[in-house]
Amino acid sequence: MPDILSPELLHQLIHSYGLWVLFFVVMGESMGIPMPGETALVSASLYAGATHHIDLVHVIAIASAGAIIGDNIGYLIGHTIGLKLLTKYGRYIRLDEGRLKVGQYMFLKHGGKIVFFGRFVAFLRAFAAVLAGANRMNWPHFLLMNAAGGICWAILFGCGAYFFGERIRAVAGPVSAILLIGAVVLVIAGYLFFRHHEKELELRARAALPGPL
Repeated sequence: MPDILSPELLHQLIHSYGLWVLFFVVMGESMGIPMPGETALVSASLYAGATHHIDLVHVIAIASAGAIIGDNIGYLIGHTIGLKLLTKYGRYIRLDEGRLKVGQYMFLKHGGKIVFFGRFVAFLRAFAAVLAGANRMNWPHFLLMNAAGGICWAILFGCGAYFFGERIRAVAGPVSAILLIGAVVLVIAGYLFFRHHEKELELRARAALPGPL
């Protein structure tokens, strides 16, 4: 992240403007805007632990609310705009109707896991909701897994920073990097699996999702 959104500045902004800063940063990241949601949550929790001017419960509640609201806005963006863009321009990146249907089929089968665990991975935290909307994931199921992931994420990182102080930064960075590497490995493995079973997956997708996109 650029210096303008460094942990030190976030700490100062939270001191000056309260938990509105946390809410908007987490919400923006969840909508698909590259913002340091995890850093904001850790900074707010450290501030709560060091000063006791704000309550940890409020930090967790605000971060959870930002995550849930932001993800639902991201889902709406993906649902209303994302699929139209993919349908119109997907052919330029080799996403024909068959492959788009496979994407919808995969979210039908595994969307809940992608949305929940995506909350803990930097890249997926920003784009999982948009992808879920574009791939027509069932909204009530999305809402449930989105809320569960957002609340668990806020509790884990909020409590970790509050009770372990600055030491959480030393842990959070490597853990986030490991999770991101794991996600990249899974994406590569998924791509290789898709290439090997593409025709079979397209047949399954068309059977499960008949009709136009």
